[in-house]
Amino acid sequence: MNKLLAEGKAHHLDHDHSSRTIDPPSVLVELLKHAGIRFDGPNPWDIQVRDGEIYQRILTRGSLGFGEAYMDGLWDCPRLDELFDRLLSADTDLRVQQLNRWRLISSILRHKLINLQSPKRAFQVGERHYDIGNDIFEAMLDETMSYSCGYWEDAENLNQAQQHKLQLICEKLQLEPGERLLDIGCGWGGLAHYAATNYDVEVLGITVSAEQQQLARQRCAGLPVRIELTDYRDLRGKYDKVVSVGMFEHVGLKNYATFFNTVQNLMSRDGLFLLHTIGNYRKTPHTDPWIEKYIFPNGKLPAARQLSAALERSFLIEDWHNFGQDYDRTLMAWWENFERAWPSLRSRYDERFWRMWRYYLLSCAGYFRSRQGQLWQLVLTGRRRRRTYRSIRIGRRGLMAAARDLH
Repeated sequence: MNKLLAEGKAHHLDHDHSSRTIDPPSVLVELLKHAGIRFDGPNPWDIQVRDGEIYQRILTRGSLGFGEAYMDGLWDCPRLDELFDRLLSADTDLRVQQLNRWRLISSILRHKLINLQSPKRAFQVGERHYDIGNDIFEAMLDETMSYSCGYWEDAENLNQAQQHKLQLICEKLQLEPGERLLDIGCGWGGLAHYAATNYDVEVLGITVSAEQQQLARQRCAGLPVRIELTDYRDLRGKYDKVVSVGMFEHVGLKNYATFFNTVQNLMSRDGLFLLHTIGNYRKTPHTDPWIEKYIFPNGKLPAARQLSAALERSFLIEDWHNFGQDYDRTLMAWWENFERAWPSLRSRYDERFWRMWRYYLLSCAGYFRSRQGQLWQLVLTGRRRRRTYRSIRIGRRGLMAAARDLH
């Protein structure tokens, strides 16, 4: 990382020197002071200014300008994860919004007035994020190609954490041989492959990414698994169990009722539904503009009360499990993998992409480290189910015992 960071710095040292020596506005100095951060300070989480234009970008464009300034090489920071942990722990993001009220109002109105996750828009996130190149994700992710939070209880590395997560999900769903499992947002088929192989179930996985569909079909060849390119609103049929991992973030508040009603109609009377989703610590009326523009278009994270209010007409909550701090460790592992693989990727992706991806992964690690970000697994049932559901948490010993039972 140090070599690549040095290259990024060197690339931008030809900016006009006078622009780099502009004193930062006092309002920004005070904002950072609350978080224990300085411009050009001595700590690894301090912001090293390469071009004074960064100040104007923050003042006029808020977090979007801050992120774009990093992508353009106007500033650097050896520990972006630490920087964002401090910024978000001090709620600096809320303070910055007050500097850009008209931009904030515009963003809020956009989310309020437009259904950003309508059926016509459903495939945009697949085209603009998940389809950027399977080589990126194959280099970054573990052997299961799981692009969601790992379960680090007793895990020693990323692959173990993802294997444990997949088993935890299957155990929570109480999968039994011969059952039909619906995987909404199946990614590259990691869970579908694991469930079909270890629990002898038939799986339908759906995705809005053509690249994911292609690779998932290859990975699940020879198993009772189908991978379809379709929106959840177009699904029909009945399934014993339903799971959705890391997809609900793309559903959107205006579609929550439709989503839960759809899942309810697809489930058998005694079925179980496991929802695995990122959640925000509080209700927010919009999405961070940098994340929405460059990473997850039309994305929206739920707050706990929004989620519970939306599902109460369709489901009962049998279990609500939060292990959001595990996402920090997952993201740092992804960054290490991506950084290690960068020499083999850089012929196909430019430096600005590297800076964007670094900013994405490490800022999100700081988001979860600050506890603004949560990771929830909910187990939901319909009221017609009469069987008692017993919640489980699996550590290493439990996983090993369950694995022996499987074989």
